[in-house]
Amino acid sequence: MSKPSYELAHCIVCGHTDATPIADAEAVRREVEMLWEYHQTRLRPETPPAHLVDRVTFSEHAPLRLVRCRGCGLVYRNPVERPHELAAIYENTAPATDALRALHTTQLPAMRGLARALRARLGGSGCGLEVGSYAGAFLAAARDEGLRFEGVDVNPRVNTFVRALGFVVHDGDLVKFAATAKDRAFDAIAIWNAFDQLSDPRATLATARSLMAAGAALAIRVPNGGFYAAWRHALENGNVVRRGAARTLLAQNNLLTFPYRWGFTPLSLARLLAMTGYRVTDVRGAVLVPTADRWTRPWARVEEAVLKWALATPARLKAAWAPWFEIYATARAVGDDDHLVAA
Repeated sequence: MSKPSYELAHCIVCGHTDATPIADAEAVRREVEMLWEYHQTRLRPETPPAHLVDRVTFSEHAPLRLVRCRGCGLVYRNPVERPHELAAIYENTAPATDALRALHTTQLPAMRGLARALRARLGGSGCGLEVGSYAGAFLAAARDEGLRFEGVDVNPRVNTFVRALGFVVHDGDLVKFAATAKDRAFDAIAIWNAFDQLSDPRATLATARSLMAAGAALAIRVPNGGFYAAWRHALENGNVVRRGAARTLLAQNNLLTFPYRWGFTPLSLARLLAMTGYRVTDVRGAVLVPTADRWTRPWARVEEAVLKWALATPARLKAAWAPWFEIYATARAVGDDDHLVAA
């Protein structure tokens, strides 16, 4: 992968550049080393490189610098990769088939929970579109719950794998899909693990509204930038115990090295949704979906399960404390007041 070129960024929620630095290139480099060291003891030595994807290696390069908006708390890269280069990364990089199959299987149990939650919001049935369907785990879970979901993803090779499982997946991004689906309306649009990687989240939200039936649900799942910022501070400034806890919490939730473009907080994402015509109905704290597979040492599988179980309770109590969160919204009717759910 060639090195990308960069441009200066600003807060996509507030629109300004008043931000507090969180980590420079050297600090991020230290996080990369921590991440490799952390997983080196937990993965079997013979683990194929393809199975390190989305655990130790990620599609995007590590950030050069991370900052946090003083106004809304959004964490973001500044400078940031140019949009066309970001698109090329996700369009052209795909794990091997056996790695995709492993990801599909590993993620399926967690996706069943998301599918059940969405089915409850839809009253038991409905049709939907998942943006960034990747290995197809949510499509499988939705089908098992009686929901009729299609996927859209920018990577043709990943989509070929998912189609082989019997699902309908469209090549390209949401804007491209909408241009060919002008007469379609979905009961739900889900963006479970991709919204934080988009070059233009505002455009995606506007396009999603154009594809939503009356009363349709929008569901988004993202990493919590506020959680990362808090524990990154502990990683550098805490005592030995807090540094160790920070490394574990960030590594187990794919937050160490921050392999994302945007780090929303519950309030900053609710604010963006309100600004783009949505009414937030619910915010739920969450943890990263399980990543342990047959290449993970047995004790490390137990460790991950126990840690995420322990994190789940405080995450449910207050989304702001959670490493990840889910936010649900509906398109706001003309004349509705903005509505933010307290996180």
